[in-house]
Amino acid sequence: MIQILDFRQEPDWSAPWRFDAVQRAGGSGFVIKGKRIMTNAHVVSWARQIIVRKYQDAKPYVARVEFIGHDCDLAILTVEDETFFDGLEPLEFGELPKVRSTVVTYGYPAGGEEISYTKGVVSRIELSPYSHIGNRRLLSVQTDAAINPGNSGGPVIQDDRVVGVAFQGIGGLENTGFFIAPQVVQHFLRDITDGKYDGFPRVGINLAPLQNPAHRAMLKLPDNNQGVRVDRILPKADAANTLKLDDVILRIGEFPVASDGTIVYQGNRVSAQLAFQFAQSGESVSLKLWRDGRETNVTAIVRSSTDDHPEGNQFDVKPRYFVFGGLVFTPLSRDYLRDSGREANEGSGAELTYELFFRSREEPGKEREEPIVLSSVLADAVNANFRIRGRAMVDTINGVRIEKLADVIRAFETSTNAYDVIDFVRSRQFESIDHAEAARDNAKILKTYGVPKDRHL
Repeated sequence: MIQILDFRQEPDWSAPWRFDAVQRAGGSGFVIKGKRIMTNAHVVSWARQIIVRKYQDAKPYVARVEFIGHDCDLAILTVEDETFFDGLEPLEFGELPKVRSTVVTYGYPAGGEEISYTKGVVSRIELSPYSHIGNRRLLSVQTDAAINPGNSGGPVIQDDRVVGVAFQGIGGLENTGFFIAPQVVQHFLRDITDGKYDGFPRVGINLAPLQNPAHRAMLKLPDNNQGVRVDRILPKADAANTLKLDDVILRIGEFPVASDGTIVYQGNRVSAQLAFQFAQSGESVSLKLWRDGRETNVTAIVRSSTDDHPEGNQFDVKPRYFVFGGLVFTPLSRDYLRDSGREANEGSGAELTYELFFRSREEPGKEREEPIVLSSVLADAVNANFRIRGRAMVDTINGVRIEKLADVIRAFETSTNAYDVIDFVRSRQFESIDHAEAARDNAKILKTYGVPKDRHL
């Protein structure tokens, strides 16, 4: 068992040139083959320094992140001084534990200096949300063994083998913890064998249950409780080349798909999306379909994607922004909504939440590549008459629709207007700024507010 201490510094997404104060956090880890330490991604995210200690050894060792997978909440550390691994045997991985079997979690909960051992029973296995990234559901195991802050990254052991990595709990639930399934861990380890981490792939489709007898009869489907309908195909997905809306998926790889969108995996009924997650990014998955009243076989390529990163929590990359005339523009993201303190049901907060999470689903074709918000206004004479002081989504600048941050920069830097006009989505409101004065005073405004430069891209 390894104790991990890290000193982290996170950015302020609503004032994207600033970072919060350095904070100390802790977690657990364990040694695997190749003189490496496995832990959770959330244990070492935003770390400025990582310190590791062996059990009952007071000496601190400096470690660094070699690989990190924020979607699956796993990370691999290396230690600069390899003598750290003297006397340490790597742990071996086991299989997915059975429901009602017993496991033991190991870790350093609540910042303690001694290892804590907690026995528990596996109570459920399913695809569940991974809170670190916020917008991914992967295979996880629920247990009544306590998993508290500090336990994160520690091994879950059964029959002397690692059958999972402790990673999260759920507030309000007692005697409930979750660990990452060994299938997820092995997928991560296979992914990094080429020297980089690609991430868990997605097929790029939404599936809808197909349990309505009338609908099944209309599609001439057998009454056998199998098959789900392709309800949506993302435009950039490779699946768009092989799948069609209203195709019915009967089998994914070796797994028959039930009409409620589930498969049976090792005795556990779980979401059919799991069947796509066994492949690595760029690999193909075989599908049996019902199309035009008959069965057919196709293959679909699955790939990891960064298109939905703004919808999830982002890590280890500085927020992007642009400042002109004291107007601070930044991409809309989950992190921005959190740090700007806007509630989903409150005025512009609801508007921004809809744009980020629901526009592409409810109004396909109207979404923007990268919605941009006026985050704040650094008060100065040039913008003194602005009524909108921030937290507003930009629609157009000088009549040009803003699709991404580069469009904002281009709109101001190529403007020949005496006054730049910024239209906002909210109730069709707009503001105007004197272009020459804003350009002239921008450097002074940046200096006044301690902004190091006018942009970070």
